[in-house]
Amino acid sequence: MFSVEDKKKIAAAIETVLLEIDHPEMPDEKPYFEIHIDGKESWSFADIKPNWFYNEQGSPKNPNSWNEVAGDGMKGINNE
Repeated sequence: MFSVEDKKKIAAAIETVLLEIDHPEMPDEKPYFEIHIDGKESWSFADIKPNWFYNEQGSPKNPNSWNEVAGDGMKGINNE
């Protein structure tokens, strides 16, 4: 549903919010999370993990090429 770049932006924002809360049970850095987002269609979804996880484990394998180009082509369609 989202491009790799979109997922990186979402992951960075989530990590920032989690660390800003400064909860005593949270780590001081590199919080781990997994977020599943369902789209409008049954086949439309996104799984997002923190960016640091991919830096340690390697980039996501075989990103969906449709998602990589669809985001740029769809900008402004619903907000015309």
